[in-house]
Amino acid sequence: MAQSGRTLARKTPSSARKAAAEAPRAWQRMLSGRRLDLLDPSPFDVELEDIAHGLSRVARWNGQTSGANPYSVAEHSLLVEVLVNEFKPGLDTKWRLAALLHDAPEYVVGDLISPFKAAVGLDYKALEHRLMAAIHLRFSLPSGLPQQIEKLIKRADLASAYLEATTLAGFSEEEANKVFKRPRLAENLWQRLAPKPVTANRAKAAFIDRANDLLAQMSGQKGPPAGAGEGGPRG
Repeated sequence: MAQSGRTLARKTPSSARKAAAEAPRAWQRMLSGRRLDLLDPSPFDVELEDIAHGLSRVARWNGQTSGANPYSVAEHSLLVEVLVNEFKPGLDTKWRLAALLHDAPEYVVGDLISPFKAAVGLDYKALEHRLMAAIHLRFSLPSGLPQQIEKLIKRADLASAYLEATTLAGFSEEEANKVFKRPRLAENLWQRLAPKPVTANRAKAAFIDRANDLLAQMSGQKGPPAGAGEGGPRG
């Protein structure tokens, strides 16, 4: 029995290596060189450049929008960040950053439309939550947001969806109001905030600039004026 035990001990490392080699790959290599484990993501493997690059190349509405360029998740995120401050002026900078990053996991998993998320079920949400927690920790945010901030970001997210639906995605105002509810916005904001899709590179640059601006404000450094770049990329 003792000999059998020693033999088992010698085989175990080899068996473990074989099992690891045969296991499905659960990580993605990013352009930064980081290797992000999708099942156990680490904040140390999260980079702003990777997030911005991915989000600027993920199309909202499954690409079913008008215009020469797809409307990206990066552009949507910029709009949501503007809207949270419209709904709650003077909002703490860290919560504006949280709004900008509210769809950040989609740089890895893509933008699934809401009906598909419902069909996929809890496994998708669990993966999304783990990614979001790692992203938040990377940028000095709590892994879980206060409930009132979650509600505020959701309100801005729905307002953005309404603007996108009626401007780009072919919804009538009546249809969009049933699905998303028409947001309460000052009349002068409707035209200023209307989504205008730009190239992926411009969206990426705008996302990085805004994130760095907010991070600089959080760290107490002097950055561009708080309103700089509001409304997202132009042109």
